[in-house]
Amino acid sequence: MDLHVVCRFLGKISFIQGLTMLIPLGIAFWCGEESAVPFILTIGAAVAVSFLCQRRGHVRTKALTIREGIAITGLGWLLATGLGMLPYVLGGYLGILDGLFESISGFTGTGATVIEDLEVLPNSILFWRSMTHWLGGLGIVVIFIALLPEAGQSTMSMYNAEVAGPTRERVLPRLHDMTNVLFRMYSGFTLIALVIFLLCGMDFINALNHALSTISAGGFSTFSASVAHFDDPVVEGWITFFMILAGGNFGLYYQVYQKGPGVLRRNTEFKAYLLILGVVTLLIMLNLAYAFGGEWTTAFRYASFQVASIATTGFVSADYDTWPAFSKLLLLFLMICGGCAGSTAAGLKVSRVVILVKALWITAFQKVHPNMVRRVEINGHYVGDDTVVRVSQFFFLYMAFIVLWALLLTWDGVNIFDAVGISVSTMGCIGPAFGITGATCTYANLSDFAKSILCLSMLLGRLEILTLLVMCRRSFWKSKGMW
Repeated sequence: MDLHVVCRFLGKISFIQGLTMLIPLGIAFWCGEESAVPFILTIGAAVAVSFLCQRRGHVRTKALTIREGIAITGLGWLLATGLGMLPYVLGGYLGILDGLFESISGFTGTGATVIEDLEVLPNSILFWRSMTHWLGGLGIVVIFIALLPEAGQSTMSMYNAEVAGPTRERVLPRLHDMTNVLFRMYSGFTLIALVIFLLCGMDFINALNHALSTISAGGFSTFSASVAHFDDPVVEGWITFFMILAGGNFGLYYQVYQKGPGVLRRNTEFKAYLLILGVVTLLIMLNLAYAFGGEWTTAFRYASFQVASIATTGFVSADYDTWPAFSKLLLLFLMICGGCAGSTAAGLKVSRVVILVKALWITAFQKVHPNMVRRVEINGHYVGDDTVVRVSQFFFLYMAFIVLWALLLTWDGVNIFDAVGISVSTMGCIGPAFGITGATCTYANLSDFAKSILCLSMLLGRLEILTLLVMCRRSFWKSKGMW
């Protein structure tokens, strides 16, 4: 592995991140906020890191190796979150660990916060929180490739290391063209959401922040009460729509643009995604109406919003901690399931759930008919046995880490149900969990030990475990390795 090439790419990523910080810096100057100084210092740090990395790096024309692509992606995320915490720390708003936690939560789209009173923060810091969502939602590397044409050469390994899902579908033959299309769609959806939120009565700063957080499937709000602050069914309805949109495959949306809406009817994952959301919404609505004797419309309002939110962003419109255990268990299932592959949502991914369910059904069928040969089929195409094996391996790793984090949290004194909820929520990059980190709480009261392991949990969940896990192997960093 050529570390000089890795340094070259890290330098460019650092420089782009420094450029993005000019926007919150401009907001700080416009609003006359003292937070301008932390942003100036952070931009200076980003430029300095960029200069040092690019000075140590060099350009190479031949293709990047798999190890180099993974190293750039993994180290790029660590670098971005490290620089991202500086405005919180240098401004005195958070300590180092809390600032790192907030930054990782932002970039991974988790939306878990350690800030207990958001209303006292300056607009520039609130915007930076939402912007970290937006930068990490589509993917730091994906945006990097889209913005720098020369970065699109031989960087497929970087793209594969960051993009989530059991398969790597390409809607266009050239990687740079594909990332460019995804970036334009991502920006377009954000702009549409901004306009609609403005029409719903939000002021510009709040509309912009919630547009960035919603389309990126993040969940950071400008209010401590999250979306419940608005208490407006119209606002909740539009946010629900955009959350569901964000949980779908962006590559699929481009195919719809090219070939028409018939593509959606033929896509197994998207139909399963809508079916899961619909069935869980119906069950929770019935459960709420029965448990609280409320109106069906009110039960549907809260159920539909929270179902879409828990599967994607982590916004809160009601205190679901007071809901019946059945409803909370369904929300826990959605945290694990997540959104579609190729979306800004995290979690296990619906496509993996579909593959696992179909594979188990075929296994059970073959017990009765041992001579019958059947294969897993998605979108009218057969899934290879190697893909089924990889999905099964990922599922095992995913659940194993959930158990590990839960065990460590209980060892730290967190009760078992809260520990499981926190573990599932951070691995699924959702944010709010249950109990001490529930709908009306933050992660501020957790110990430093708990926050540290949850930082790892969020990064592993966003980068789908293996990207960071493989970097822990000594052979990965050797000049001559197995790759």
